[in-house]
Amino acid sequence: QHALNSGVRRYHVASVLCQRAKVAMSHFEPNEYINYEKLEKNINIVRKRLDRPLTLSEKIVYGHLDDPAKQEIERGKTYLRLRPDRVAMQDATAQMAMLQFISSGLPKVAVPSTIHCDHLIEAQSGGEKDLQRAKDINKEVYNFLSTAGAKYGVGFWKPGSGIIHQIILENYSYPGVMLIGTDSHTPNGGGLGGICIGVGGADAVDVMAGIPWELKCPKVIGVKLTGKLSGWTSPKDVILKVAGILTVKGGTGAIIEYHGPGVDSISCTGMATICNMGAEIGATTSIFPYNERMKKYLGKTGRADIAALADEFKQHLVPDSGCQYDQVIEINLSELKPHINGPFTPDLAHPVSDIGAVAEKEGWPVDIRVGLIGSCTNSSYEDMGRSAAVAKQALAHGLKCKSKFTITPGSEQIRATIERDGYAKVLREVGGLVLANACGPCIGQWDRKDIKKGEKNTIVTSYNRNFTGRNDANPETHAFVTSPEIVTALSIAGTLKFNPETDYLTGADGKKFKLEAPDADELPKLEFDPGQDTYQYPPKDGSGQRVDVSPTSQRLQLLEPFDKWDGKDLEDMLILIKVKGKCTTDHISAAGPWLKFRGHLDNISNNLLIGAINIENGKANSVRNALTQEFGPVPDTARYYKKMGVKWAVVGDENYGEGSSREHAALEPRHLGGRVIITKSFARIHETNLKKQGLLPLTFADPADYNKIHPVDKLSIVGLKDFAPGKPLKCIIKHPNGSQETIMLNHTFNESQIEWFQAGSALNRMKELQQKSS
Repeated sequence: QHALNSGVRRYHVASVLCQRAKVAMSHFEPNEYINYEKLEKNINIVRKRLDRPLTLSEKIVYGHLDDPAKQEIERGKTYLRLRPDRVAMQDATAQMAMLQFISSGLPKVAVPSTIHCDHLIEAQSGGEKDLQRAKDINKEVYNFLSTAGAKYGVGFWKPGSGIIHQIILENYSYPGVMLIGTDSHTPNGGGLGGICIGVGGADAVDVMAGIPWELKCPKVIGVKLTGKLSGWTSPKDVILKVAGILTVKGGTGAIIEYHGPGVDSISCTGMATICNMGAEIGATTSIFPYNERMKKYLGKTGRADIAALADEFKQHLVPDSGCQYDQVIEINLSELKPHINGPFTPDLAHPVSDIGAVAEKEGWPVDIRVGLIGSCTNSSYEDMGRSAAVAKQALAHGLKCKSKFTITPGSEQIRATIERDGYAKVLREVGGLVLANACGPCIGQWDRKDIKKGEKNTIVTSYNRNFTGRNDANPETHAFVTSPEIVTALSIAGTLKFNPETDYLTGADGKKFKLEAPDADELPKLEFDPGQDTYQYPPKDGSGQRVDVSPTSQRLQLLEPFDKWDGKDLEDMLILIKVKGKCTTDHISAAGPWLKFRGHLDNISNNLLIGAINIENGKANSVRNALTQEFGPVPDTARYYKKMGVKWAVVGDENYGEGSSREHAALEPRHLGGRVIITKSFARIHETNLKKQGLLPLTFADPADYNKIHPVDKLSIVGLKDFAPGKPLKCIIKHPNGSQETIMLNHTFNESQIEWFQAGSALNRMKELQQKSS
C-alpha cells in the first residue's frame, strides 16, 4: 500500500498488484518477471540426478542450467552452460562490452541489461563540482553509452546515480537471481541471496546475445557463522578474517557460502559487504541464504512483492539440510575482533589492537594522512550511521579528525537519505568532505594533493583493495582496509596506534574519554529518499537511434576482428616480460588516468604491463628488446615486435591477473601481438578473459619450471594441431647458447573454448555461428 501511495518514481503499480507468477524483476522492467517456477523445476531435475542434498549455491547455479537433464556436473571440473537472468555493466567496462556487442551485429539485448556511470568521476574538490567536471570531460563517452543503451535496449544510469553494486542491491538483486556484471565486485548482490558473478565484457556479450554462458562448475566453500556481532566488530571484519585465512587465491574456483546461526545477526547490507570483498580471495562469488534481514531490506526498498514471492519458494533459497561443502571454515562472531588488513594486499590481516605495534616493527608510517569511507563495499545507510555515531562522540568532546577525511555515498538514494537524516552534516562537522556518488579514490580516481609522489605515507579506507598505487598512484602509500567506523575512529585519533576498544582520547577540555562502540539503524526509520531521478529507460524501439563513434576520437574506437589461428604451432616466440611476484590486473592494465581510454583499445594499450616487475632487472616498465638489445617500456617493445611480425609471450608467477575483472588486461596483449601467457596459476576472471580474446593461458605442469625460462629465451608451443580438452601442450625452451629443453604445460580449455582460440576470439566464433545459422 505504501508503494501505491508514496508517489516515489521507482514504484510501479503493475509490479505491486501482480499475481504470484507475475512479480517484476525490478521496478524499471515491469514486464520482465521472476521465474521461480523454472528455478524450482531445474533444481528438482538436478537433485534427482545427483541424489543428494544441495548447497544453496548449487541450487541457484544448477537452477539456471541451459539443459539440467543432460548437463554434466562435477564440482571443479566440468563446464556448465548457464542462462543468467540479467547483466550489469559499469561505464569503464561497458564501453568495450558495448563495442563488442555492436560488432556482433545483433539488434537488441536478449536479457535485461543496465549500464552504470560510476568509474569516470575523479575525486577532487567535492561531490557537485566533481560530478559536473566529469560530465564535461567524459561527455563523448557518456553520450556513446547513453545512445548505445537506447539503441540496443539497455537501461542507463546517469553519472551521479551511484556505484553499480549499490544500485544493483537497491533495485536489481533478489533471492535466487543469477546476475553477471562486468566488475569483479558484482558478488555484492549475494547479500540479497543472489548468485552475482563478475566477468569480462565478452562474457557479458554472450549473455546479452542470448548464448548460454560457460562457467567452470564451482566448488563450494562453506563458512559457518556462530555467535553474534556486537560492539566495534562489524560485517567487514568477517571478510577481513576470511581473507586472512584463505589468502588472495584461496577462493579461486569456488563459491563462498555463508550459513549457520550467526547469519541472522548481520544486516542485509552487511551481508553484501562480506560478499563484495569475496572478490579479494578469488572466489567466483559469495552468497547468504534468504532470511528476515533480506526480507526487511526488500520491503524498505519498495520490493515487498519480491519478498512475499521469495517466502513461497524459500525452500529453494536456503541450503538443504545435510549438504556437503568442499571445505568448511567456522567463525564465532562473538569472539571476532575488529580487523585491519594491509598494506599492499587485502589478505594481510591484523586485529586493530595489534596494528600499531606491527606497523612500528615493520617500519610502516603510523601517522594517518587520510581516512576514506564509502565505496561499493561499505557505503550503506548502516555504515554511514555507525560512522556518524563515532563522529558525534568526538564532536561532543570538541574534537575533529586529525587526518583528512572523505565520505563517498554509495548511491544517490544513500546520499539523499543521509543528508535528510543528518548523518552527512555530522560527518562534515567532524572534518569530512562528501564526494560524488561514485567509485572515486577506491579505483584510483583521486586527484590527491596532500603528498608528493614517492612520499611514504599511510591511509586507512573502508574500500576493498589496497594494491600498490591503487588509490593514488603513489607506490609509497601504505593503504589499510577496515570498517567505516574504525576508519572514522582512527581518523579522529590520527594514528594506527589507537585502539578504540581500549584507548582514550583527550577532549578539547583536556579530559580523557573513551569512544563507545557505535550503534545505528540498519535501515532508515522513514522511507529512503530516492533523491534525483537519474535513470534513462531504453525506448521500446531503438532501431532508429544513432550511435556515433568518430574515427578521430581519442577515447572511442570501433573494434577490428582479431586474426584467426593459422593452424600451426606457435614457434620461436620472444618473451616480452618474465614477471616477478604479484601481477594483478592493475599491473597489467592500470586504472586511474588510463580509465579515459577504456573505449579505445589502441590508446589504452600504451599501459600494457607497465606496473609488472621485470625479473631481469627488478624494474617496472623496463624490458629488453630482444631484437635491438635495448631496454625500454613494455608497450613500446610489444609494438616493435608487432611491427616486425614477431609473436611474443608473457611468463608470470602465482595467481596472475588477480583483482579487477577488466578485460583490457586480455585485450591489450592480444592487440599488440601476444599469443601466450604462461604462469604458475591464474585468477579465474582473467583466465577466462584471455581465452575469450584468443590467447592461450597455460600453466606449468611443474611450477618449478618457471625457473627454467629466462627472459632471453625463445619459446615454442607444440601440439596445437591436436589441441584437446585435458591434453597437455609441450613448450620447447630455446636458450641463447643453442641448447633447449622441453616442459609440459596444462590448460583448462574445453571444446568450445578451443574453438574460440581457433577462430581468433569468442566474438569471431559467435559471428561464424551466426553466419552458419543464417
